[in-house]
Amino acid sequence: MRVKKNVTEGTAFTTDYNQVLEQIKHIDPTNYAATRNFINGAVTYLSPYISRGVISLRQIHREVMKKGWKIEECEKFFQELAWREYYQRLWEVRKDLIWQDLRTPQTDVLHGDMIRAIIDARTGITAVDEAINRLYSTGYMHNHVRMYLASIACNIAGAHWLQPSKWMYYHLLDGDIASNNCSWQWVAGAFAPKKYYCNQENINRYTLSVQEGTFLDRPYEEILTMELPGELKERIDLKLSTTLPETLLPAIDNTMPTLIYNSYNLDPEWRKEETANRILLLEPSHFARYPVSEKVIRFIRDLAGNIPGIQVYTGEITDLQSLYATGSRSPFEAFISKNHVAFGHYPGIRDSYEWMFPEVTEEYPSFFAYWKRCKRYL
Repeated sequence: MRVKKNVTEGTAFTTDYNQVLEQIKHIDPTNYAATRNFINGAVTYLSPYISRGVISLRQIHREVMKKGWKIEECEKFFQELAWREYYQRLWEVRKDLIWQDLRTPQTDVLHGDMIRAIIDARTGITAVDEAINRLYSTGYMHNHVRMYLASIACNIAGAHWLQPSKWMYYHLLDGDIASNNCSWQWVAGAFAPKKYYCNQENINRYTLSVQEGTFLDRPYEEILTMELPGELKERIDLKLSTTLPETLLPAIDNTMPTLIYNSYNLDPEWRKEETANRILLLEPSHFARYPVSEKVIRFIRDLAGNIPGIQVYTGEITDLQSLYATGSRSPFEAFISKNHVAFGHYPGIRDSYEWMFPEVTEEYPSFFAYWKRCKRYL
């Protein structure tokens, strides 16, 4: 088994579009499949750019297939990408219900607060605590460790998944509401037939650590019935807010349409040949509902720098409509955006979301029922 040295997790993610495209060229789907669960495995580190709409799943699929890989060599890689699309389809159907237990009520819930030890990175599980501190410094956490953390918060500490998931989303550069909410619910058993548990042996194996003597250093059958560890008893009421830049109304030519970019659409290739106003819209109403850290906002703004002529505006879409009040275009015809469930209130034209499997729509009873359908189109 080949394992690629982890060179990204401890450093900043690039915001240069050409470097992101270069990363796509170096994807090795076979090495990914063999090592992805290890903390230093051959993951792509492309998730922040997928979540922020800089690149699409379809684009990755296309570029990987250009390299001449056989379908069977790529299947696991594409399957993991498809989880994101599966959750997006679910969000389209369920809408705000994605903030509630989706399949069954989470069992054995003790409270709806946040665990103090997780926020302070002092759970006592060294690999997890180190990953929390890396999350704070880099905005990234390996997917397997996210599962460990969610299991500790929900299934060991008894927290309902909602507050811890909001805390994680707040810090993630690759924060995606659908993937984040549904993944937490999957671990907590609200979106899966059973809860996901980890123990110290499993953590040691995949994080390359050798820790012993923790509250998870025991067989699974004991973990299922053990008392609440003292390390996880203290909890707090989570308070999160977003600091947005102060801006003036953008200067536009109201004889031209305006392309609206947002935190989920920062694609430099989108309609790039067209003459138009280009605005990165940071709506306070959106971030009041879905708060993110200052690090995430900086990342979003820096990614927007790949789009020539873009202006940043902190305000509501209704503010921009006033810019067309005396122009030759109706405010409801002037705006163009990419379709996304979080921004269904935008007026004007909405381009299609770039699905990897556009033929597979709606909600499926399980991911594997969804994937069975997707495989026809690989």
